[in-house]
Parts: sequence; C-alpha cells; structure tokens
Amino acid sequence: MAGEGEEDVPRDAKIVKSLLKSMGVEDYEPRVIHQFLELWYRYVVEVLTDAQVYSEHASKSNIDCDDVKLAIQSKVNFSFSQPPPREVLLELAASRNKIPLPKSIAGPGVPLPPEQDTLLSPNYQLVIPRKSASTEPEETEDDEEMTDPAQSSQEQQQQQTSDLPGQTPQRVSFPLSRRPNK
Repeated sequence: MAGEGEEDVPRDAKIVKSLLKSMGVEDYEPRVIHQFLELWYRYVVEVLTDAQVYSEHASKSNIDCDDVKLAIQSKVNFSFSQPPPREVLLELAASRNKIPLPKSIAGPGVPLPPEQDTLLSPNYQLVIPRKSASTEPEETEDDEEMTDPAQSSQEQQQQQTSDLPGQTPQRVSFPLSRRPNK
C-alpha cells in the first residue's frame, strides 16, 4: 500500500507518490507507481528525442530550451485536439437546423420494414407426395414380428426406392398472410 518502505524508494517514485497524495489519492496498489513512472519516462524520452531532432535541424550542437518547448508543443498539438470555438459551433448548428427534418411516413409505433424483407413472416415449403393407384396391403405389427428384422428392413428399402421413381413429389411454397379481420 501507500507509505510502505519509504527509505529505499527512488526519488521519482517519491515524486509520483506526493503527486497522488496532493490529488487526494490515499489508497492505491504499488504497481500504480510503476505504471506512472513508465508513462513519465516514455513521455520524457519522446520529448527529448524530438528536441534533439529539432536541434540537429537548426544545426545546433546542444539542445536548448526552445527545442524542448517546440517538442512539447508539437506533442500536445499531435496528442490533444482542441474543440472548435463556441461561436463556430453555434454557426454550424444554426446552418444545420435551417434544414427541416423529413416528415414521418410511418404511423404511430415503431416503423418496420415490409413483410417480404423480414425474417419474422413464416414461409413454409411443403412436399406433398402424389399417391399411387396401386393398393398394396399394409403390414401389421403381427406380420413384422414373424419375419426376420434384417430381411424386412431390406424389403422396405427396396419398396421405397421402387416407389420413388413412380412418385414425383409436389412442392408447395406459400407465405402466411395476415389474418383476416374479424
């Protein structure tokens, strides 16, 4: 927690702790200090690297205060954008509000897309087999028990395959329409 092991803490960590304390933060995890130090070091390295580039561009041998200020200013301009002035926003709002909103086409309630474009309307596709004119006697459960199950299943498969070419199923597809008003 905060305040443990003050004697062996580096100077930068003490500064971060004092900043947190000045902002009213009393309870924090120890890794928060390390995260702030990492952010701080990374920012300083980036600013000093930019300042060195500006100094070299100006053909100076050392980095001076103006190079550091320019690096900080470019970092602030790059990282943070300022909102436009209030007057500009008011002018933009006034010009935008001159155009009226379109009239609402839908009636009361939530407007929904047409029924053909929704997945809510059920659509059924039925296969209606055409019955053949042959009248074959149906097997009863007693007949099935007496025959060999393997043989009866083979016979059933052969019968089904022989019936398929003669039968052409009729496909019917229709959407359900609205219920008629009562």
